[in-house]
Amino acid sequence: MKHNFRELTIWKRAMDIVTSLYQLVSELPSEEKFGLKSQMTRAAVSIPSNISEGSGRSTNKDFKRFLDISLSSSYELETQLLICKNLFNIEVNNIIIKINELQKMIGGFKRSLKE
Repeated sequence: MKHNFRELTIWKRAMDIVTSLYQLVSELPSEEKFGLKSQMTRAAVSIPSNISEGSGRSTNKDFKRFLDISLSSSYELETQLLICKNLFNIEVNNIIIKINELQKMIGGFKRSLKE
């Protein structure tokens, strides 16, 4: 059963996180361009990308697998944000709140999908 990812609230929220993250990484030192900044943007982009890719799969079981990948990327991003806070004293709480809300929403959405 295919879903239109553009209509999914979890995809919209994930896209908002990407925008917020790109604004935040602009505060990182330029020497982090190929390090933490690159890893964080890849993790952030992976979240809505996997939601949209999974939405096109023919079964909900396959979709759930992509939602799991999306969730894993959100945990990776959360960890990287905490590293930024520790290393560079950058305020990350607002985006972490958004990520935590999205993690709960993805979990709820996964539970709502029939096998």
